[in-house]
Amino acid sequence: MKINKLYSIIALSVFLVIVSCGNSEQKQTIAEAPPAPFPITKIQSKTVTGYTEYPVTIEGIVNSDVRAKTSGYVEKVYVDEGQKVSKGQLLFKLETQSLSQDADAAKALVNVAQVEVNKLIPLVEKNIISAVQLETAKANLEQAKANYSGVTANIGYATIKSPIDGYVGSINFREGALISPSDVTPLTTVSEISQVYAFFSFNEAQYIDHLQRSEGKTKAERIKNSPDLSLVLANGKLYSEKGRIQTSTGQINQSTGTIKIRAAFDNPNEILTNGNSGKIRFPIEYKDAIVVPQSATFEQQGNIMLFKLGENNKVETSIVKVKGTVDNLYVIESGLNPNDKIIVSGIGKLRNGMAISPQDTSFDDAIKPVATLFRN
Repeated sequence: MKINKLYSIIALSVFLVIVSCGNSEQKQTIAEAPPAPFPITKIQSKTVTGYTEYPVTIEGIVNSDVRAKTSGYVEKVYVDEGQKVSKGQLLFKLETQSLSQDADAAKALVNVAQVEVNKLIPLVEKNIISAVQLETAKANLEQAKANYSGVTANIGYATIKSPIDGYVGSINFREGALISPSDVTPLTTVSEISQVYAFFSFNEAQYIDHLQRSEGKTKAERIKNSPDLSLVLANGKLYSEKGRIQTSTGQINQSTGTIKIRAAFDNPNEILTNGNSGKIRFPIEYKDAIVVPQSATFEQQGNIMLFKLGENNKVETSIVKVKGTVDNLYVIESGLNPNDKIIVSGIGKLRNGMAISPQDTSFDDAIKPVATLFRN
């Protein structure tokens, strides 16, 4: 029994020695493993153009409300919604029967007043009556003529014509409707859309940034030197014509903290019309800026971070401040220098102080967007 126990002790000792040697060899193998390769690139400055989008509403350069100048019932509507009309073209006609009767009565009063004047003239010439009576009769005649002119003018107002060349909007009153000059709602609106206005808003900071980026000593000069604008239509497609900023309200709305901007777009194909919506695409040029691919960054506690290559090929984290986004790139305001080298990809496998085997990659290749593959 003692011999068996001795054999067991010897066997256990040999086993422990073997296991210990195996662990030592494994640790030595792990320690001797070379650093993993990671692509790196040297930071360079580039001039890039980014775009900021703002919601926009479209209006024709002229939107003329068509209103009645006299009261009456709509007798006839001569146009349809969306129809192109010319200045002076007949749009509506009001019922004029009662106005015609008023005109006849007013004309009769003119005739009576005229007869009275004619009768008094020879009597004044013969000094039978005072000249004052004649002057009074003449005044009555002028008053009658004025009344008659007012009635005939109202008859003229019963035919309502287009004030401009343009397109007819919604027709708000049809045959039989009673209308008057005091109506809040117009009969219709005619819009000139050979050119359109696009209205959008900057907040206060965006407005100041825009003025500081544009060259010029005055506001007018800065607006003149503003870049061309693009318009993204409601269907997501880019409008064919470029636009320009024309003016701004010049004052910050205290309720919204924004300032209204007006841009103009030519509309040769009449694709745009009153009430369209879309997005203004406003270009922002970053000259000689430090840019990095977004894939080389990660976010931690609200900070944008990346890995730089430090001494002895060890990586170190760095917080960067971003001032803009251009496609797949971040435009860096601070946190990087032009001579820094950054790890381009695989950052999820890195930790601060980790040694790597750097693999040089050209800057242009590093900032190329990664193609998206679609599979069915």
